[in-house]
Amino acid sequence: MASAAPPARSSLVLRALLLLAAAVTGALSDPTPLQDFCVADPQAAAPLAGLACKLASAVVDDDFFSRAIAAAASTANPFGVNSTRATVATFPGLNTLGVSITRVDLAPGGLNPPHSHPRASELVMVLRGEVMVGFTSGANRLYSKVVRENELFVVPRGLQHFQLNTGPGDAVFVAMFDSQSPGVVTPTFAMFATKPAMPMEVLTKTFLMGEDEVSAMKSKFAGF
Repeated sequence: MASAAPPARSSLVLRALLLLAAAVTGALSDPTPLQDFCVADPQAAAPLAGLACKLASAVVDDDFFSRAIAAAASTANPFGVNSTRATVATFPGLNTLGVSITRVDLAPGGLNPPHSHPRASELVMVLRGEVMVGFTSGANRLYSKVVRENELFVVPRGLQHFQLNTGPGDAVFVAMFDSQSPGVVTPTFAMFATKPAMPMEVLTKTFLMGEDEVSAMKSKFAGF
């Protein structure tokens, strides 16, 4: 019959298990970040992930109402697309609720270029027309579908995705997010339109291009 562990050893094991449980619990309860980074301020009284709250006595009905995405926006640009966002920046009632929504208008042939949302998954619902929605996985597998009126397509959090108008006329869809501030990263802008400029050597080696080719590519994104 196995002998029981000495009391001192049992106490150490118990403490180790408690510390592990506390660490796991802390990791699981860590909130989803609302910004790309958070530089610590040792003088701050308390950290705050998000925006400060209005006094309850000052809250009114209109704080929970918005017309931010009610109207169509111009698609007169090289991509034939316009995104109108209702995030916490334009709709204060969303603060701390973990949701936001964007209206996207697409001209015929319009493209919402490949991009990602680092802090949210995206649920697309087409309101008018037909839109090819696609995303790529970490294994470089493309998943795509032509989505029509009242149909849905979901894009997992952080993955590169696009929307292309494949119909004969204008298209409109809404994208719903599980974050009040989903963020957006567009690779073409992140490579060719950064400030300060991305080092030329990085671009030539990444895209296997010469400097003249890279410069020509950068010139296409200079106005964005």
